[in-house]
Amino acid sequence: MPELPPESEAPVRTIRITADPRTIRVVLASVLVAVALYQMSGWLFSNLSGFLGLLFLAWLFSITIEPVVAWLNGKGLRRGAATGLVLLGILGFAAAFIAVFGSLLAEQVAQLVKALPPAIESATEWANRTFDTDFQLSRSLVDLSPNGIKDLAARFAPSVLGAVSTLIGAIFQTLTFAMFVFYMSAEGPQLRRTITSRFRPRQQEVISKVWQTSVEKAGGYVVSRAILAIFSTIATATVLLILGVPYWLPLALWTGIISQAIPTLGTYLAIALPALVAAAADPVDALWVIGFGTIYQQVENYILQPRVTAKTVDIHPAVAFGSVIVGAALFGAAGALVSVPVVAVIQALVQTYTHRYDLVDELPTAPEPQPEPPQS
Repeated sequence: MPELPPESEAPVRTIRITADPRTIRVVLASVLVAVALYQMSGWLFSNLSGFLGLLFLAWLFSITIEPVVAWLNGKGLRRGAATGLVLLGILGFAAAFIAVFGSLLAEQVAQLVKALPPAIESATEWANRTFDTDFQLSRSLVDLSPNGIKDLAARFAPSVLGAVSTLIGAIFQTLTFAMFVFYMSAEGPQLRRTITSRFRPRQQEVISKVWQTSVEKAGGYVVSRAILAIFSTIATATVLLILGVPYWLPLALWTGIISQAIPTLGTYLAIALPALVAAAADPVDALWVIGFGTIYQQVENYILQPRVTAKTVDIHPAVAFGSVIVGAALFGAAGALVSVPVVAVIQALVQTYTHRYDLVDELPTAPEPQPEPPQS
């Protein structure tokens, strides 16, 4: 057996890595450019988040009115004229609603703002007497007296110039929203063809399918929520009128909007305010209001919603509620408003381009072979 050389005498191999200085410069420049692009994209997104949210809301509104615009276009009306006619119709309906209920709504809202602090205090005292509790309510939270309102105005609107600039900003955002809605609806097919033509023929079919699915599912979801909000508003207003609860119109509108803006728990959260106002006059009426909200939620879940959303995406309540929380945490109120339609589109695309397989446990098993009878 040959003898091995001592460890100190073993040959040592040295591996030298040589790099071209030009390659090192290219790599360093690429890393610096990537970091700069990342920082710039984060800065742009943080500063343009409000505009992007407004743009997405305009797109949602444009696809919501798409069925009516397409129907008018099919009757021979140009898409631009059809879109303008639909927008004018919506504006006319809003003006008619304000003309009929505007003064009543404004009066009841003003009275509700004044009556809300005593109602909260009355409900707190009733809960302390009934359940032997000791809830303490800070008056600073509900101080809507003239002095309190004056302090709030001085805090949040320190000058007339600030109020005027806020009003001008709101008008500008409204006009911007209407302009984007008009162009997105009037030029919708042309915009889709322009974007699709930038891709290869094999990819154009996928892009067209994704576009169509997004329009159908997101628009259908928004329309279904609007219909359910109308049903909830009418039912709540009827019950409040029967019970003689004051401020029935703003409370009914509040319940209808909140119940559909927040999935699953929206009705229970929204009905708390009418119940609180009813409890200020008669605690028994508050129980009736809570009972109505509970029953109506079940009727909506099992009767109204399946029929209204039969042609839209059926989102699991937990997924919808979680998407609202995530959207609100990332983008505020606008994110909470558009989060569920976005999840509806994603779910529709997943269902379209994925395949579901049968579970192994649910597959039919082959019958066991029967033993042959013995031959005599």
